[in-house]
Amino acid sequence: MVQDKGFDTIAAIATCVGESGIGIVRLSGKEALEIADEIFVSKDKRSPCDFKTYTTHYGWITENSRIKPEAFIDEVILTVMRSPRSYTKEDVVEINCHGGIVALRRVLELVLEKGCRLAEPGEFTRRAFLNGRIDLAQAESVLDIIRAKNDAALKVGTEQLKGALSSEINRIREILLDVLTAIESDIDFPEEGIDAAGLKSAPLKLKHVHAQLKRLLQGARCGRILREGIQTVICGKPNVGKSSLLNALLKQERSIVTSVPGTTRDTIEEIIDIRGIPVCIVDTAGIIEPRDLVEEKAVLRSRKYMQTADLILLVFDGSRHLTQDDTSLMKKLKKRNVIAVINKMDLKQRIERPKVTKRFRQVIDLSAKKLKNMNLLEEKIAHLVYQGGINRFEPVTISHVRHIEALKRTEKLIAQAVYSLDNKLSLEFIAQDIKEALATLDVILGKSFSEDLLDKIFSEFCIGK
Repeated sequence: MVQDKGFDTIAAIATCVGESGIGIVRLSGKEALEIADEIFVSKDKRSPCDFKTYTTHYGWITENSRIKPEAFIDEVILTVMRSPRSYTKEDVVEINCHGGIVALRRVLELVLEKGCRLAEPGEFTRRAFLNGRIDLAQAESVLDIIRAKNDAALKVGTEQLKGALSSEINRIREILLDVLTAIESDIDFPEEGIDAAGLKSAPLKLKHVHAQLKRLLQGARCGRILREGIQTVICGKPNVGKSSLLNALLKQERSIVTSVPGTTRDTIEEIIDIRGIPVCIVDTAGIIEPRDLVEEKAVLRSRKYMQTADLILLVFDGSRHLTQDDTSLMKKLKKRNVIAVINKMDLKQRIERPKVTKRFRQVIDLSAKKLKNMNLLEEKIAHLVYQGGINRFEPVTISHVRHIEALKRTEKLIAQAVYSLDNKLSLEFIAQDIKEALATLDVILGKSFSEDLLDKIFSEFCIGK
């Protein structure tokens, strides 16, 4: 990523590119208002440099003249947010254009010609972090909000943007700093007893911190599910109703359904919301002996998805006897997280059901075509994900791998410190464990960071955010 370049003025299209009612070109930096002065003609003939913060103004973006209509590019609403009361804590100008790609790109090209630099991915949010408006955990939550797949994920993202996780981490830091101060006072002045009360309460405080860290980590699995979803693969031999099941879960005709075996020749992916869980569901080609090169590649791709899936819906045709293909699939998947789906319950049943129930604990009969028992399947999926326990998400929910790994290391260090105190080991060892725990927590909040870490985090953002 390009370095911060002395916080020069940056610009980017901040909305999706395409046909829409409105598109926004955003500028941020010390020259944002001056550049706006050069290209914006307001109805009242005032200049953006004279506008108050948090005000919007009607006018035109013009190429090179304030009086010739033929030089006008677009009719716009211009918004001014002055430093430090803006998203980046710099002067920010947002130009609300018509949403056509030509108008947006022409306005962007114009501000670049006037001295702006094209923003890097996530650079607006990166500046918000570097300028101290938000910490690193809050910056990451911005992307979580953008990528939220359901209401629960959105709620967790907004709570973390407001500082729920950061506040929790800061409370833990304060306790650890108090304990560290007491320990180091005793190390430096053992005869003085400067903070005897603080040292006496240290074991209880550390055990409280350890319990808090364990609680945060216990919610991490649900947090990752909210953020990333669970990858669920629908598999089975050809013509058992896999595509019908996908359509039933989606509640729309997404996949072609025919009575011809092998209709699905490739994987089809969709994201759906099942009882508040984002589920990335994949309909795979039927697992058969391939008849040609296309089928061979389709089957190989299906098997690859099956190997990495969090959950597998193994579909059987209840109106037919089990075949060798069915038996082979059951053997391959016996140690995986599987819900066996016996489809076509509306037809006369010929399947050897005991053979299926013997292999898999989770078995459900349904008719994807007639939409019978689909609610029961959704309940089973939700139960497996929640494991019969957590059925709601707390505001402080850990979802990022970076945060999880940091909290795991912190929890381990505090556990060592608790053990050392209980066994009256050297205070120097305990102090070192607490210092390392504090340094690890600081990385979550961005109190200490490397450029490589920032590059990695913000490269996932879109250019306009």
